[in-house]
Amino acid sequence: MATAARIRGFPGRWRGGRAAVVSRGRLSSTSAEGPAKEAPSASENRTSGFRPPSDSCHDWIGPPDQHSNLRPIIFYIPKHESPLERRLRELRQETQAWNQQFWANQNVLFKKEKEEFVRSRLKAKGLELRDEQGQRVTLDAEEMAEFYKAFLSKNYKKQLFYNRDWYKRNLTITFIMGRVALERAWRRLGFKKIRTEG
Repeated sequence: MATAARIRGFPGRWRGGRAAVVSRGRLSSTSAEGPAKEAPSASENRTSGFRPPSDSCHDWIGPPDQHSNLRPIIFYIPKHESPLERRLRELRQETQAWNQQFWANQNVLFKKEKEEFVRSRLKAKGLELRDEQGQRVTLDAEEMAEFYKAFLSKNYKKQLFYNRDWYKRNLTITFIMGRVALERAWRRLGFKKIRTEG
């Protein structure tokens, strides 16, 4: 069974140390393109069926997704979650789903185009995908560099839009996290509930 790591808050902690990965991502973006046929849908569960214990009061990080290579987070929902805390959690969940979908699609596209490139180059040389021993035939570093350069150039605008949206979302999440921290501090100090939704 796949394991998951417990984290506190955001960015959070692993058991025994700092969390190495905090999910980069988002959902309804102007830069999002239609999903590739082979790519999974954003709604698919990528935590290998893992569920934290029912008495857990922390976020949990799951194993890396096989398509996006991102670690999904199962977000803890407090019993008395404030409207602002809910807004933060939902934005983080949406961001995770958006990021998951982008990288799953991008990785599927990369693998597909790489296979096509290798196949066409080998065919031009009169070679098969596998040699007499059944070993996969590979191209040299210079030939693969051509593919990487072409792929990056072709996807430049898509990556630019992704980065722009990524920074926008992170700034929004960081701002709301500051407001949540302030709200919790006021609560601990026993002040009257302050208005947090505007």
